[in-house]
Amino acid sequence: MLLSNIEEQIKASIEVKKMILDKPYLEAVERAANLMIEAYRHGGKVLFCGNGGSAADAQHLAAELVGRFKKERRALPAIALHVNTSALTAIANDYSYSEVFVRQLEAFGMEGDVLVGISTSGKSENVLRALARARDKGLKTIALVGMDDSRVTPLCDVVLGVPSYDTPRVQEVHMLWGHIICGLVEGELFHG
Repeated sequence: MLLSNIEEQIKASIEVKKMILDKPYLEAVERAANLMIEAYRHGGKVLFCGNGGSAADAQHLAAELVGRFKKERRALPAIALHVNTSALTAIANDYSYSEVFVRQLEAFGMEGDVLVGISTSGKSENVLRALARARDKGLKTIALVGMDDSRVTPLCDVVLGVPSYDTPRVQEVHMLWGHIICGLVEGELFHG
């Protein structure tokens, strides 16, 4: 019983990954990487936001850029906007939870930076508000979402939407895409 469940989960993951081999998905990943590369070339940074598992993914990807992915190189500026718990809880308490990323984006986001909003549902209000505010401030915007991209599409330069409603599958692809993008950024900025 357990073995068949394990096998089903692996097969489901493989099936979703086969779907994202289509050219539009590959091109969207390339566009997202290029936005980050251009931001870094012009002295910018990458900001990430998300909730729950998406927050964990945001923090993971920011760490790959600040530390290193595969190459020894200088640190790249990247911030996961949820990691300052004092700011997060103060903003949630004094304003509302829907403002926790917007307020920090106002403090740290500059024109030419990139904001990556991660939401498996594509409906997280605080992520949507941050993407909208980022556009107003002149940041480039990227969303990593699941099947429903209808609310993020008008707010983003690039939408990476996973063709699935299954949260674990969506999160697996988000991390795959994130790792690919980190590798592309490193490869382009640090040839040696």
